[in-house]
Amino acid sequence: MKTSMLITLILVSAVVCSGQTFRGGIQGTVTDPNGAVVPGADVSITSPDTGLTRTTQTDTEGMYIVSELPIGTYQVTVKKTGFHDVTVKNVKVEVSTTTRADVPLVISGGVAIVDIPSGEPIVNTAENNLGGSIQAKQLQELPISGRDFTKMLVLVPGSGGDPSGVADSPGSFGLFSINGNRGRSNNYLLDGTDMNDGYRNLPAINQGGVFGTPATILPIDAIQEMSIINSTEAEYGRSSGATVNIVTKSGTNNFHGTGYEYFRNNKLDARNFFNTANRPQDVFHNNQFGFSLGGPIKKNRTFWFTSYEGQREAVGIPTLGRVPTTAEINTAIADNGGVVNPVIANLLARHPWPAPNQAPDAFGNNLQVSNNAFNRVHSFIGKIDHHIGTNDLLTGRYYFGKSDQSFPLALVGGGILPGFNTVTPTNVNIVSVSYTHVFSPKLLMEIRGGYNRFKETFFPEDQTFDPSSIGLNMGTTSQDFGLPQISVDSFATLGANTSVPRGRVDTNTQLFGNMSYTAGRHNWKFGYEFRRTFVDGFFDSGYRGKLSFDGLDEFIAGMPSSGRQARGNSSRKTFQNNHSLYLQDSFHLLPHVTLNYGVRWEYFGVIGEKQNRFSLLNSAGNLVQVSQLYPKDFNNFAPRGLGHPWRWKNSVAGRLGTVLRRFLAGFFRGPATFQYFQSRAGL
Repeated sequence: MKTSMLITLILVSAVVCSGQTFRGGIQGTVTDPNGAVVPGADVSITSPDTGLTRTTQTDTEGMYIVSELPIGTYQVTVKKTGFHDVTVKNVKVEVSTTTRADVPLVISGGVAIVDIPSGEPIVNTAENNLGGSIQAKQLQELPISGRDFTKMLVLVPGSGGDPSGVADSPGSFGLFSINGNRGRSNNYLLDGTDMNDGYRNLPAINQGGVFGTPATILPIDAIQEMSIINSTEAEYGRSSGATVNIVTKSGTNNFHGTGYEYFRNNKLDARNFFNTANRPQDVFHNNQFGFSLGGPIKKNRTFWFTSYEGQREAVGIPTLGRVPTTAEINTAIADNGGVVNPVIANLLARHPWPAPNQAPDAFGNNLQVSNNAFNRVHSFIGKIDHHIGTNDLLTGRYYFGKSDQSFPLALVGGGILPGFNTVTPTNVNIVSVSYTHVFSPKLLMEIRGGYNRFKETFFPEDQTFDPSSIGLNMGTTSQDFGLPQISVDSFATLGANTSVPRGRVDTNTQLFGNMSYTAGRHNWKFGYEFRRTFVDGFFDSGYRGKLSFDGLDEFIAGMPSSGRQARGNSSRKTFQNNHSLYLQDSFHLLPHVTLNYGVRWEYFGVIGEKQNRFSLLNSAGNLVQVSQLYPKDFNNFAPRGLGHPWRWKNSVAGRLGTVLRRFLAGFFRGPATFQYFQSRAGL
């Protein structure tokens, strides 16, 4: 039964086969002076910016619809024998929206032009997707901290920011909630293709690196429009929250571009409360700069657009701590009979603790240090649009982002001393290609593919230091080099925090096949989608080890009170293959009423591991390796509708439906378990 139903859906595609579109459309009704519909009128829709032209005819109900139009401003021309030729100008097409442009004709010859003001708001009366869109002008004019597009996502109805996302704090990049859904239940698209990090389900671009600082940036000047859609039609799936559909700018027949630089530094800032006047002011320099430029390669045929944004940030993070003085170290050596453990002697020769630089305060802190951190970001995007013939359109876009970061503390806290920061290199690559073919004014096909790769690693700043070089044999390989975390009671901790090293490479491959067919008052849409997510990661938490000493005397003697170290192979290569089909109809029941209904089928493949390194507890309570974590589920049918945009002076819409959500790879890739040991004999 399951198989036959799937085959039926596939066969339907041959007859009535746009899914998660990053384009829009125009529809309307042509009427005569008495308000009667005009069938058989010739309708031509043209973009003055690129010369793209699409033609159709009104049906027996006087209606026309043209879908899969690149976003922008169009003019609609209607011709019919015995009537004026009427041109409606400034018809604005937004992403994932069908704009209505009704055309009243006037009897006799001549030409009539109707000019719609460019600022006229669009009332969407064709779909009942809820949410809203943010235009390039808003992105340019509204102040955005850090030039982070995710801070704009709270501007639409039903959206709310994560409490930590209001300011530049940890987790402030990529978290927003729509209609009460979790912040990681959203689907992020760039020009209609996947830009999600499969591990966390956050956008691969603008995802935080260390401590919430952005790893890469999508240049604001490259964004034409952002659509935030929720309570969607059947063509949208994968996540229960919002679909964030970002469309980048394209070149036009005229050259256009921008250039900019923004900067902040400590000379313009007040001092940190703890950075008192008797100390040098903490360092802070932030520069964001870039450009955008686009134009024609061949007028009315081929266009290009490119944009770059860089960021350079240098920060001094003020910290207070207590470090041992030379006198205290000498006293501890004397207490140990003048003998220093050879490993400790080699460690002290590296001067891991800075010398005190202030008199002890009430808490014993005798060190104030400005722990230097930095962030260097490069982000580039390039796009080509090519018109094939009069109707077909080929679009290709590539994004590259790279950053290098160094910050203290990181995931689970750690030492405050210089030299033990967390360093984080990040690389993001996103490619998409879309081809749209018009078979006839009623039948249109789009094929779209995409690939994104997110690579990010976290290492200790001293990652090249081999502990065995000072006689500290931790048994680690080069991947886990770096000083173990060493705690000496009441003194500042040595070594980076135990959550590093870790890292992952997420690759996502996606393929869409979509068709739309207009028949009378029906606008059918059908689509198939394939997504593959592969996450290759490791999490060597605690592999460098952790040693604790009750005091300085025990440290000099090389006698830790406790220690722990995790071992094993934390590498996991997980994958998931997802398939989706949808069928929907937009039925214009009455001139003022449209019904939208459909169904979506999702198969979220069982998350697997390349070498079957997943385990489950059996009935006896023992871990056993398995090749499949849970059963396959082919019953994920999600009906959508009945929606009914009611068009009068405004639009009223309602929706009832089911939305399904895929599992996150991170749910099944927990950190390794520590193996504890007690050291009795010392180092």
